[in-house]
Amino acid sequence: MSAGSVTFHVEDVTFQNLNEDRINAWVQNSVGAEGKLLGDVNCVFCSDKYLLEINKTYLNHDTFTDIVTFNYVENDIISGDLFISVERVKENAASFNVNFLHELKRVIIHGVLHLIGYNDKTPEEAEEIRAKEDFYLTLCAD
Repeated sequence: MSAGSVTFHVEDVTFQNLNEDRINAWVQNSVGAEGKLLGDVNCVFCSDKYLLEINKTYLNHDTFTDIVTFNYVENDIISGDLFISVERVKENAASFNVNFLHELKRVIIHGVLHLIGYNDKTPEEAEEIRAKEDFYLTLCAD
């Protein structure tokens, strides 16, 4: 079976200047390091408003968020849709005093880690997924 890929889409925002090949290779390597295979992962960059509607419609959450992940994983093949609010990522980057690309990659790998099976519902789970994010971020330089 051939490796899948990460594809990038834009809804309701203007967004560019992302090294898609580098992000794709990074996600593929990260998934492989977890003992899984990359299937098809779609990153959909969108506005707060667009993501809020997804959050309300599919998750019954009436809150802004930086990412909503839809999991289509089968066996060890990691597939899903990552809807990412560009506006939230920009605000978070400013709040955390990091550059936009760094925060965007954190959100992408966070979604991928959810697809792999990591959760963040408890403090222990949140600590574990955050440590994984930090580790994989070191493997993809800005």
